[in-house]
Amino acid sequence: MASFSVVLLTLGIVIVLIANSWLAIGQFGVWRFLVSTEWNPVTAEFGAATTLFGTLVTTFLSLLIAIPVAVGIAVFVTEVSPDCLKAPIGMAIELLAAIPSIIYGMWGLFTLAPLMANHVEPFLQATLGRLPLFSILLEGTPMGIDLLTSSVILSIMIIPFTASIARDSFNLTPAVVKESAYGLGATRWEVIKNIVLPYSKLGVFGGVVLSMGRALGETMAVAFVLGNRHQITTSLLDAAATITVSLANEFAEADSDIYLSSLFYLALVLFAMSFVTLAIAKLFLLRAERRYSR
Repeated sequence: MASFSVVLLTLGIVIVLIANSWLAIGQFGVWRFLVSTEWNPVTAEFGAATTLFGTLVTTFLSLLIAIPVAVGIAVFVTEVSPDCLKAPIGMAIELLAAIPSIIYGMWGLFTLAPLMANHVEPFLQATLGRLPLFSILLEGTPMGIDLLTSSVILSIMIIPFTASIARDSFNLTPAVVKESAYGLGATRWEVIKNIVLPYSKLGVFGGVVLSMGRALGETMAVAFVLGNRHQITTSLLDAAATITVSLANEFAEADSDIYLSSLFYLALVLFAMSFVTLAIAKLFLLRAERRYSR
């Protein structure tokens, strides 16, 4: 009965989103709404392309930053760290996961954004910015309120989730298998690379999927440092908008039925995107688990 209630709750959310976004669906359709870069409440023209762009870019960059760091933390805690440090580091990781997102946002606005604007982003422009591809990604004036800063904030927020699950997955590796590898003369790095990581790769991937879901739906931390500018830009140093930030900033300002319906339409798009992404990841996990069990 409890499991069935979860299905009913999910269906209820979908029905409410569709019912409230029906006006925008009828006026803009599906394809036009998804590819349109127009977001103008004055002319009542709305499209989701700019917010989809910001959501996907910040999520991708945050995962790109967080996954190597989180896996490195898990490897250190389980395979390298002395016993006296394992408990404090584990508690610190879990504490990071418990910090409210608004705290991350305030810290990002008052501490990280000035640091990025005054030191990190100028350094990146002076070094990587001279390369052909990176010159496009890093053009513009460093302000600290941009896609790059938002991605860094998101990566810090999702590192604890990936690191905790990866650590638990690494701990499930049978000790006898690792001891056998050491007995055959394998080094610590060879045991990690050839035994621990392959054995626990499904658990690590599951942690990455959960982190991706958290990054897709994060609102307050990103709202402080993204800028909420509806545009598609090639530079990571420009302000942008995500679906969640647009909903948080503009929902109270929606003064027309079509404006409010378009915001509900954005929420429906985010729900569908999260559902499809997690479903594909789950299918991949099931296929990989079957192949691994054989």
